[in-house]
Parts: sequence; C-alpha cells; structure tokens
Amino acid sequence: MSMMNLKHIDSCQLPTHWGTFQLHGFQEPETGKEHVALAMGDPASEQPVLIRLHSECLTGDAFGSLRCDCGAQLEHAMAAIAAKRLGNHLYLRQEGRGIGLLNKIRAYHLQDEGADTVDANTALGFAADQRDYSLVGPMLAHFGVTRVEVLTNNPTKVEALEALGIEVVKRHAIETGLTPHNANYLKTKSVKLGHLLSQSESFS
Repeated sequence: MSMMNLKHIDSCQLPTHWGTFQLHGFQEPETGKEHVALAMGDPASEQPVLIRLHSECLTGDAFGSLRCDCGAQLEHAMAAIAAKRLGNHLYLRQEGRGIGLLNKIRAYHLQDEGADTVDANTALGFAADQRDYSLVGPMLAHFGVTRVEVLTNNPTKVEALEALGIEVVKRHAIETGLTPHNANYLKTKSVKLGHLLSQSESFS
C-alpha cells in the first residue's frame, strides 16, 4: 500500500478530561480534506506506541448515538493512551465508513426500515467499507512511529498498517458501548465485516 500525500499544518495543546494531548492538524493537498492526531508523550523515543485509528462518527462521537459503539470506543482509547501517558489517537475524517454524513443518514433511514449496516451501504451504491488507511502512513511517519500496539477489533486496520511498513506488535480489543440499540449493528460487523468481537455470541 502506497502512502497518501498528506501535509502537517500545525499543532497545539489540547486539555481534555483524560489529560493534555498535543493536537496535530493534517491536510490532503489534493482534496483539502482535514484529519487530526492527538499525541501524548514522545512517540518517536519510546516504541511500540499505543495507537487508535478512529474514523469520524459525528453521531456517535459528538451526539452520543447508541446506534453504534463509536463514541464509547473513542473515549476508551483516549483514556487508555492517557493512562500510559504515551500514544497517538489518529482521528480520520471518513464518516460512515467513507460514504459521508448525508449518505450515512440515508443509510440509517434504510436501517430504520430493516436493512443492516452493510446492506444499507450497498443499497446506496457504496462498498460495505470505503475507508482508505493509506493516510495513516504519513501521519505516523511525522511522529517517527514504526512500531505500534493498536486498539482495534478490525483486522483490516492491522493489515493496512502492516502494508504501510508499520510493525504491529500487539492488537488490543476495544469492546465497549454494547447497547440494545446497536446489538444488530455489532453482530453485522462481526459476521459480515470480520470484526473480532468476543461479545458476538450474545448478540442474538
């Protein structure tokens, strides 16, 4: 996998509930699309680094939606990195697994009528997952990170990191936020998208 062209714009301190992170802004020159990384400690000097690749989910991250587990995963990852005082949370602007916010609302409408998260995306003419992780390469390169422990249930993210030449030393499960509202969503991620969820047996 080749690395995407990405430019580091600037950074600042960001105090949060979990501690103070250094917030870094990146931009894709060709599209103007913006992404951010929240770093703590000195990732270049102490590796492997605990990281999270988190795709934007406005409904879950900001509005507290119970249709997914995204907001809970974001908070879990921030707390885990802060506990180690070392890590990098890469926040990727790829809403709705890459289909965008308005199409995500359309997909949710289809889910209201009985479709699952994969079938809703494909009914709208999209792949089940359209995210591009090549942008992670230049983000981690900016911090000098080559060896990581990754917080994810998604084996595709591990494969993407390895394809970019990043050594994945360990994968940490990040199972949190299970509710009656998202049980079918998580079951679909396990069955159709291959996410490694030990809770999947209790989804029926």
